[in-house]
Amino acid sequence: MLKKLLILFIAIAPIAAFAQDKLAYINTQEIFAVMPEVPGIETQLSEKQAQISKNGQALVEEFNKKNEEFQATATTSSDAVKADQQKQLEQINERYQLYIQNSQKELQDLQQQLLAPVNKKISDAIKTVADANGYTYVFDVATMYSQLVYINQATAKNITTDVKTKLGVK
Repeated sequence: MLKKLLILFIAIAPIAAFAQDKLAYINTQEIFAVMPEVPGIETQLSEKQAQISKNGQALVEEFNKKNEEFQATATTSSDAVKADQQKQLEQINERYQLYIQNSQKELQDLQQQLLAPVNKKISDAIKTVADANGYTYVFDVATMYSQLVYINQATAKNITTDVKTKLGVK
């Protein structure tokens, strides 16, 4: 009987310890959407995307022009000229593919560079609010892959508004 009580106590102890912790939850997407830096970041990313598209379109036009030339002279050109023209088309296509790859990486890098200070600002505000209120755990309900499956709003506090206030956003 004593062993059973000891085993039960050992099994319940971690649950009891967790129950003493203060829990809160937050929606970081809601906060991110109202950050004043976001419209400027979106503008910069849109401008970069437009520049990438414009340059990519120039390569497409170059390819189309060379292809039209190739088609127009295909019946009258020698095999050597046809091979040279075909090689030029392949090179333009390779340049285009490489350009698209590099441009997407460059765009992702720019996005990360621009978002890093905003994400840090949000993270610091969450930490400040959580520390000030004694929260042991703060769950992000915006995260699709969160392990959180239920929130009892009577015992957990939503600190999204508190963090927005700390950041000075509405």
